[in-house]
Amino acid sequence: MAKDHGPQIKDDTLYEDLRKDGASKEKAARIANAKADGSIDHNGTRLEDRTKEELYDEAKEIGIEGRSDMTKDKLIEAIRSH
Repeated sequence: MAKDHGPQIKDDTLYEDLRKDGASKEKAARIANAKADGSIDHNGTRLEDRTKEELYDEAKEIGIEGRSDMTKDKLIEAIRSH
């Protein structure tokens, strides 16, 4: 049975699995909560298919520093490694 991580984590089991796989606490919480409330977009686009502006906006949302100086490829790399 998964440990109760409090009301901020909506799916404790998925959160723990993601953490075991190496996801950061923030990323694991974001994914677990999105899945729990049904807001995961299963029809999402590949990062390479997005515009640089879309990638910049996502990088801004997740708090990647130095994003304004990054190329599209660097934004993709930064988002994937976050």
